[in-house]
Formats: sequence, C-alpha cells, structure tokens
Amino acid sequence: MRHLKQGRKFGRESGDRRLFLRTLMHQLVMSNRITTTEARARELRRLTERLITYGKKQNLAGLRELLRRIPRASAERVYRELAPRYAERHGGYTRIVKHAERRVQDGAKKATIEFV
Repeated sequence: MRHLKQGRKFGRESGDRRLFLRTLMHQLVMSNRITTTEARARELRRLTERLITYGKKQNLAGLRELLRRIPRASAERVYRELAPRYAERHGGYTRIVKHAERRVQDGAKKATIEFV
C-alpha cells in the first residue's frame, strides 16, 4: 500500500532529490517562470506554494524556515517581494501551462510553471 508516501522520486536518492528540487525552486523564484517536465512542475508547485505561505507570515520564524529550504537570495526575494504580493490571496500562487510538444530525449510531457 502507498499510504502516506507522498512525492515523486525522479530516479534519485533522497539527498540528490532534495538538492534537485531546491535548485528548481531557486530558479523559479529568481526568474518567475521556468519550462520543465510536467511531473517536475507538479512537484515543484507543492513545494513553492508552501514557501510563499511561510513568507506571508512576515516574522523571523517564517524567514528562517525559508532560509532552511532555499538559498539566501531566493529566500530574501520570497520574503520581501513575492509574499507581500500575495498577501490577500489564499493559495494558488503558481500556474502550470502544459505544452503540446514533448521532450526530444525521452518524450516526456513539457510544461511551464510560473507565478500568477
């Protein structure tokens, strides 16, 4: 049974997967939009929306939680720019736009994830 087994593995061990997703979150926060596979975008949405929620608290605990999960530059950006932008919004901070074309190497579905 798969009870309480959340998240995708992406064919990586846990430490590599954590670093991989941390890098994707950093890229999304710094550039506001990235193109990746659909599975990566869906996993990234889960994690990124939590980051915005931590930043919306606008207290030291929220900032420290951000610093624990992403690099300093992107944590500062979430805390100072993105979180105040979504202060009145209750979730749904990102949008996933699916593409018709597929990735050349393995035929994976492509998608763009961006902030609303």
